[in-house]
Parts: sequence; structure tokens; C-alpha cells
Amino acid sequence: MKAIVYRATGDPSVLELVDREIRDPGRGEVRVRIMVSAVNPTDWKSRRGAKPGEPLPFAEVVPNQDGAGVVDAVGPGVEHLHVGDRVWLALAAYQRADGGTAQEFAVLPVERVFPLPENAGFDLGASLGVPAITAHRALTIAEDGPRRLHPGTLDGKVVLVAGGAGAVGHAAIQLAKWAGAVVITTVSGPAKAALVTAAGADHVINYRETHAAAEIRRIAPNGVDQIVEVAPAQNAELDLAVIRNRGSVAVYANNGGDQMSLDVRRHFSLNVRYQFVLLYTVGMAAVQAAAEDINAAIADGALPVGEAAGLPLHRFDLADTAAAHAAVEENIVGKVLIDVSAG
Repeated sequence: MKAIVYRATGDPSVLELVDREIRDPGRGEVRVRIMVSAVNPTDWKSRRGAKPGEPLPFAEVVPNQDGAGVVDAVGPGVEHLHVGDRVWLALAAYQRADGGTAQEFAVLPVERVFPLPENAGFDLGASLGVPAITAHRALTIAEDGPRRLHPGTLDGKVVLVAGGAGAVGHAAIQLAKWAGAVVITTVSGPAKAALVTAAGADHVINYRETHAAAEIRRIAPNGVDQIVEVAPAQNAELDLAVIRNRGSVAVYANNGGDQMSLDVRRHFSLNVRYQFVLLYTVGMAAVQAAAEDINAAIADGALPVGEAAGLPLHRFDLADTAAAHAAVEENIVGKVLIDVSAG
């Protein structure tokens, strides 16, 4: 089979197309014929590492955490998935040399493989994983908010999604709207404003053209209940200016810097909760719960992708995985997908 591997950290040129043997699944594993692989920022960051040429935990690594395909074989002890089932994948490459989705067949632990609802295509399935599960976690960490999402669980809540045109932001807008929230999002320009509007945001604020805090307070005089934050270093003052008493800020990325300053006294007075979100260490119970709720949202038609839904798709062939990684690393707007197998 064809697979992409890298043997040391570095720029996209370290990615190599090779032929590998197809492995049989062991106990508790399934083999998936990958139809579509997806590239997330975490994928290129793992590939690049702290500096070029660093040794890897394995002799070679197959990249990409997310994808979608068809179950091709099941190992002993697997009961709820069967050959021929359509599935989506998450955390495929985490702590595994050969689990990544940038290959024609991937063998994975069954707990990282989820049924793909009948009304969803492989593009949507590959676009879930890291973004949708992260968004679900960010929306379910509030002190007085829900631990699971379904229609009505965020009724009466106001959610601020920072940088809503990104993949996590897009999923957060869609999931929050599906659960009943009023969604405010911030963007840097009109093109991104059009995308988040298509995703379903109720209020869109161009932070370069208006006083964002004043505009958010105009929309939500009592403050916002939850913030899904991509740039905490840049937005700490804004978040404090608009969060309500006992509100929550879920931080899932470090865009804009690794260090942030917080006014302790003002946060004390509001009982603000900060929750940092990293999918790799959130625990499989949270991942499984998110996957169930995400599938329910898909069944309701609440998580579409594509430009009309606010998330443009950019396609590459498996042999062009290096270019796909480069596109994400260069901050292309939308979702980068790799066509792995023919339908």
C-alpha cells in the first residue's frame, strides 16, 4: 500500500511517499481503508518539532490524526464495528508509528474509530476529529453549563468564539447553535465574516474595524457565558472585559504567543474559570462522549462543511501531502483534505 512517512522532524520536505505492507489488526483493533485524510495544525507542528532533525519515538511515523474511510478488517474482541462500516477517525497518529491517516490502510484501536452517520460523506467525516472534539470540550467545561450537548442544552447562553473562521471555531459555532446558544464571533476581515455567517454565527464582529469589547457588551449587556479562545495572549483583556460573573474561558491554542498576563483581582471578583483544552490528554471518556454528541449533531444536519457552510475545502492527492501540510502551515483558510483512496 501507499503511505506517507517521515523519519526526522523538519519542514514538509521530510514527508516521503513509500510502499508498506498492510498489517492485520490485533485484539481490539480495526483496519480502515482510508478514503480521505485531513491535515490540522497539530499535524504539521508534530512533524516540524522544536527544531529540524530531532529524533522521533519511532523509526518512521505516518502523519495526520483525522480521516474517514471504511472498515476493512476487525481484530478479536471488536463487536460494535464490522467490515464495510463507514467510519471517522480521531487521534489516529497519537503515540503510534503507523496509525496516521496519510496512508491507504490504517490499523487503529477501536476506541479511536467512530461510526459515520448515513447522511455524512467522507469529507465531513475527515473534517471532524481534532476540530469538532476540541470544540465540544470547549463548550462543556463551564461551571454551570452542560457536560453533554444536544438541542436545548445551551438555551439562554451567549457564547463568544474567537477567530470563528478556523476549523475549531467553525465547529464551535455549529455545535453551539445546535445546542441553542446565541453565538458571537470575532474575525479579522470581510471574507472571514462571510464564512462565519455561513456557519451560523448570530453576531459577527470585525475586531479591526470596531471596538470589540463595547460591541460585544452591546449585544450581551450582562456579559458572555462562555468563550472559546484561540489566542489567549492577545485576547486576555478583551475576554475579561466581556465575560460575565462565573463565566468560563476555554483555551485550545496559543495563537499570538505562549505567555499571557491576567489581572488576578479583577478575575477574583468575577469568579472566572479558565480551562485549557488539549485533545491528546483530555481522556478517552471525554473523547467518546464528544463523538456521540457530534454524531447526533451530524444526524440533525448541524455540522456541514464546504464553502457554503463556512468551511472551504482544499484538496490534495496523497502524493502531494507535503503541499497539503505546507498549506496548513501557511494558514490557509478552510479545511485541507487529502484524497487517499478511490471511491
